[in-house]
Amino acid sequence: MSIRLADPITLGNLQLPNRLYRAPVLEGAGSARDPAAAYAHHFVPNVAAGLGLVIQGNTIVLPEGRTSPGMSAIGERARMLALTPLTRAVHQAGGKIIIQLGHGGLFALEGWHRDFAPGRSAPPLAPSPTRMWLRVIQRSDTTILSTDDVARLAERFGIVAGWAREAGYDGVQLAGSNAKLLHQFLSPTFNRRRDRYGGDIVGRTTFIREIRAAIAREAGADYPVLLKYTAVEETPFGRGIDLEEGVQIARIAEQAGFCAVTPVIADALPNTSICRGEFPRPSFDNPAMRRRLLGATGSRVRNAAVIVGMWLAARKYPFAPVWNRDVFAAVKAAVDIPVFAVGGIRTPQEAAEILAHGHADMIGIGRPFYAEPDLARRFLAESTAPSVTACESCNRCIVPQMLGMPGVCYNPEIHKIRRRQADESTQADSTQATDAAQKVA
Repeated sequence: MSIRLADPITLGNLQLPNRLYRAPVLEGAGSARDPAAAYAHHFVPNVAAGLGLVIQGNTIVLPEGRTSPGMSAIGERARMLALTPLTRAVHQAGGKIIIQLGHGGLFALEGWHRDFAPGRSAPPLAPSPTRMWLRVIQRSDTTILSTDDVARLAERFGIVAGWAREAGYDGVQLAGSNAKLLHQFLSPTFNRRRDRYGGDIVGRTTFIREIRAAIAREAGADYPVLLKYTAVEETPFGRGIDLEEGVQIARIAEQAGFCAVTPVIADALPNTSICRGEFPRPSFDNPAMRRRLLGATGSRVRNAAVIVGMWLAARKYPFAPVWNRDVFAAVKAAVDIPVFAVGGIRTPQEAAEILAHGHADMIGIGRPFYAEPDLARRFLAESTAPSVTACESCNRCIVPQMLGMPGVCYNPEIHKIRRRQADESTQADSTQATDAAQKVA
């Protein structure tokens, strides 16, 4: 009997009503006046439409280390507990919510954003001295983590996870992909350490294994911990993580007590390889957006480098349906814990086919929720009718999120359709009310 999207699933001790989840993206709510309300504005409509699980986008376990101004950063317990109304709202709507924990490492704001440059905050953290080709794009010095520093940072993850459980989150996911710090530790491109945190793939997974152990101590051994990680790493120079190592990481994670894994393809550099699709030219043509980007980068040369880098990434990584299929299918064949699929899943038919073939256990969709908040209803019904507000992978949301603006759909055509639908709904409600009144009369 084949698995369907509407079937329940268990992650550790966490029971989910179905196999559809909102993948972590940059909601841009971390710097909002009321982050809990801002996140709830995104998530509650998704859950009300039937979504089983929300994975809240990357939350940094230290006051510094964000890769965009809109990301949440947890400096103290009170900041995490302030998110309790969010978890309560998601639960009341019938869903579950997991928070993703991470750190930007080498590519944190402290390394590229003018307002976060050293002198105002700490330099970015790195597992090893940066290679020569990386120094070209890094503006500042970095802090190379000592063995004791890494051990303390692992404990910090555990402490923040304990606060997350206290705030009502149903589990945590470690952010080990998209060129963030945990990815950097897993990667031979970045990790050239000679202590227990470096060397072969077993050594390079020590950090995430110690984080898992710290979470068990601080949040409880029964608290669900998931891992999203780079299973195949593209790099412009040298050798990245290959699929054989990517499968081995999954096996190591299973042995370490992770209850699920999300393996993906990612570039060693932070670019649009993680989202694919069109080059967002309208973002760079917009005068206000150009001023914001120039203000962030601090120079026209660095500004141009961002634009050229995104253009090259769009050419190298065009949109392809279910682009991580080979990776998550290989991992699924190697482990017994649930494997999450994500990346380019745009139709209910694609989701159904992944599950029917046993290539993954959960189906993740991220930015399409910006354009279609009630997407879950269409997917869980396995509808064959296309949605007029479906995500077009235009990537116009990427640059605004990078600059700390809200994580919403920036495609004006989608907004026109949604306004027209809202007007038609209002008109229909008015007509029904009039008809009802006339019948009463």
